[in-house]
Amino acid sequence: MSLTFPTEETIAAIASAISPEEGAIAIVKVSGPLAKQVVSSIVQIPGNQIWKSHSILYGYVINLQTQKKIDEVLILFMEGPRSFTGEDVVEIHCHGGLIVVQQVLEQVLMQPNTRRAFPGEFSQRAVLNGRLDITQAEAIHELISARTQKAAQLAIAGIDGDITNSINEIKNKLLDQLSEIEARIDFEEDLPTLNSKILLDDLMLIHNQLSQLISNAEQGCLIRNGLKIALIGSPNVGKSSLLNLLSKKEKAIVTNLPGTTRDLLESEIILENIPIRLLDTAGIRETNDAIEKIGVSLSQKALLTADVVVLIFDLNQGWTHNDQKLLEQIPRETPKLLVGNKSDLPIKDTKSMAEVTMSTLTGEGEQEVIRKLLNICGANETSGVEIALNQRQLDLVKDAAKSIDQIKEVAKQRLPWDFWTIDLREAIYKLNQVTGEEITEALLDRIFSRFCIGK
Repeated sequence: MSLTFPTEETIAAIASAISPEEGAIAIVKVSGPLAKQVVSSIVQIPGNQIWKSHSILYGYVINLQTQKKIDEVLILFMEGPRSFTGEDVVEIHCHGGLIVVQQVLEQVLMQPNTRRAFPGEFSQRAVLNGRLDITQAEAIHELISARTQKAAQLAIAGIDGDITNSINEIKNKLLDQLSEIEARIDFEEDLPTLNSKILLDDLMLIHNQLSQLISNAEQGCLIRNGLKIALIGSPNVGKSSLLNLLSKKEKAIVTNLPGTTRDLLESEIILENIPIRLLDTAGIRETNDAIEKIGVSLSQKALLTADVVVLIFDLNQGWTHNDQKLLEQIPRETPKLLVGNKSDLPIKDTKSMAEVTMSTLTGEGEQEVIRKLLNICGANETSGVEIALNQRQLDLVKDAAKSIDQIKEVAKQRLPWDFWTIDLREAIYKLNQVTGEEITEALLDRIFSRFCIGK
């Protein structure tokens, strides 16, 4: 169903996280022309309290069928356009949990011309009513889902308009170039001749700005989404011990018996603002054990889908034929790290295969493993990233950069100025789509459908 609805409708949803026995406060948000009327019809407000914009009222939500009190609440009224959506908004702050907040929402939704909000519809209305642009709305979604401080920082920069400002700066430069060219097309005899080389050089500087945004976006994706790292190796080489060591938790059972791990174990850690999902795989080897075979199969799948593979082998046993077979199974394009474990025991002379040695028993070498993982992850390159595009924005900026690239070929072939304007217009159009100046209803639906209900 389409999410682009007329803003004359009044919508409501729970706007806070809810779970049993957690969260003292929950919020039901109502937005639309009937927001005040809807809420006032289901509450009792004692005394002479006045419904005044941006003020808080105290009262009770009433079950209109039984006339019994549902909850003691605070009510925040924000008259449009001075609200998040730009419409009249009422927030009912009730007690947390599951039951009470659902009962409050039910009373709201029972009122005429009021319906449950769809995912992202509050933010969508904020965009449609000019309270936010698309990049700011998307940044709110990213802030909610941020898993690290750096990801939250990037989201705040987007909410502050830094992405829009950067895109508009580049777009205005392209508009200046376009106007210069079109002036020559219309008034060629009255204006001095344009120098195509200088113009192309200026366009390449703009292309460099787009390239920097693209590079930052790729690092931003790393900060937001993190990496999946598979720990693989023969049975009993220390994969589970390494998982426990890095996650600082006893996530996996560790014994000296091979084949203890029969399934994929996961642990999420944060290394230098990079969310990392560690996968402790079953030891990969030939086996007749039916359950262990399933674990080995899962391990091989994890090996093929991981962003980074850490291959662990036993320094005491040396580099074995099975270790070599595992190395050859790692996809060539997948970054890998060879870790020699059990450095606290006697080491065979094949130590040179290890890129780093450690002991999961004593912790020796742990920091070196982390340092090398961070290098592989590119964490050192993320510290200077101040703004980062999301995937939708990145695709559009790449398209804009391609359009400017095509102008190089136009200039090389000495084609008329009209041909320059085609690609310039296309680049400007793509950048307008980033900030929402050129956007379709279908695109709005797709963007906000990813949001949670209540936002």
